Amino acid sequence: MRDGASLRGFLRDTARAYKYLILIVLLDLVILSLRPATGREIFAHTYANFAEMLSVLPPIFLLLGLLDVWVPRETIMKYLGERSGLLGMALSVFLGAAAAGPLYGAFPVAAVMIKKGAKFSNILVFIGAWSTLKIPMFLFEMSALETRFAITRWIASVLGVIMMTFIIDRLITEEEKAAIYHRHTTEP
Repeated sequence: MRDGASLRGFLRDTARAYKYLILIVLLDLVILSLRPATGREIFAHTYANFAEMLSVLPPIFLLLGLLDVWVPRETIMKYLGERSGLLGMALSVFLGAAAAGPLYGAFPVAAVMIKKGAKFSNILVFIGAWSTLKIPMFLFEMSALETRFAITRWIASVLGVIMMTFIIDRLITEEEKAAIYHRHTTEP
């Protein structure tokens, strides 16, 4: 049983953690009151997106739990860590391209990669590959838009992901990277 002070602290912390969600729900409620048809459509889309997310996230979190338990930190550091070089970048491209699911599924995986000591640029490559280089999309493009188009787009996307990774990696300071790693290795 919480006393008054701890309950207020809990509510304040919860409101702070979910401030953007609360803000969006409030904005949706305002729209619903001003334009009911648009508001109902917004809530219908929100419900559909939330249901899709609930169907995708449990398998991802199951796989993350297995990755966290079964793959030692030393293995991740060896193949994706600071000294992994081109092999780490290639593995990051492969892992991102082989993944299935929406982009928001990549972020919990990236968090586990940070926790396990993967290099920051390899994490960026992984997220970029997840968003643009998926193998099922590549196969669909080959059948629907011809092989030449699919290969050209894939190569251009790989180069784009690597260029963006290089730029972002240079823009973020070492202190900011250290803060990101610290937050993910100290929080449960």
